[in-house]
Amino acid sequence: MNVENHPVVSREEWLAARKKHLAHEKAFTQERDRLSAERRALPWVKIDKDYHFQGPNGELRLADLFGKNSQLVIYHFMFAQGWEQGCKGCSFLSDHIDGANQHLAHHDIAVVAVSHAPFNEFQDFKQRMGWKFDWVSSEGCDFNYDFGVCPDAEEVAAGKAIYNYEKTDSAEEELPGLSVFYRNDKGEIFHTYSTYARGLDMLVGAYNYLDLTPKGRNEDEIMEWVRHHDRYEGENRSSCCHAS
Repeated sequence: MNVENHPVVSREEWLAARKKHLAHEKAFTQERDRLSAERRALPWVKIDKDYHFQGPNGELRLADLFGKNSQLVIYHFMFAQGWEQGCKGCSFLSDHIDGANQHLAHHDIAVVAVSHAPFNEFQDFKQRMGWKFDWVSSEGCDFNYDFGVCPDAEEVAAGKAIYNYEKTDSAEEELPGLSVFYRNDKGEIFHTYSTYARGLDMLVGAYNYLDLTPKGRNEDEIMEWVRHHDRYEGENRSSCCHAS
C-alpha cells in the first residue's frame, strides 16, 4: 500500500479528525458488545454423539477435553494425514493461543486444538513451533465432518459441500474453524457456537496491531505474506534495542 502521498495537516486539524473518528470507534465498540451478547443468547444443541480423540495418554472423550472447566473452545487446526507441517494461517492464529491460555485457564475455559491427522504425525511440528496448548487428533471419528471443517468428498463432487453455513466450491480436504461447547453440572455437553473463515480474525492479535498502522494489513489475499514463525527471512526485528 502506497502511503507516501497521505494528507499531512496541523496538530489542530489532526485532533479534530481524530475526535470525529473516535465517535465511530465508540459506536463500533458498542455494536460489538451488542453482537457478543446476541452470540451468547444463541440457542444450544445437546451433544449426544460419542466423539473420541487421541491425546498423549491415549483415547479421550469430548468431556475429557474440558478438564475441570465448564467451557471448551476448540480450534479446528488444518493438519491432514500425511502432512509434514500445519497450515500457515492456522499456525499464525495458534501462535496467539498460549499467551491467552495463561489467563483463560484460570477463568473456566479450556482451549484445545483438534486436527484430523493421527496424533503422532503432528508432534514434531508442535515441538518445532514451541507450542504448549493441548492438541489432539480426531482420527477415526466424525468430529471434523460434523463441525464443518472436513468437506465430504462426495458432497464436494456433487457441488453440495457446505462451509461457513453456505455452499462452497472449495475442494480442500481441511478447512479452519472454531467451535465452542458448554458442560453443565449434570455433565451434559452442548454445542453453543462455531465460526469459520473471517470469523476467526478476532483470534489473531497480530492483525489488531496491523489494523492500527498506516499500511494496515497490507495484503492482496488473506494471510498471503504469513509464514511459519521460524521461516521468516532476515534478522529478528522484534525489538528496537540490541545488546552491544
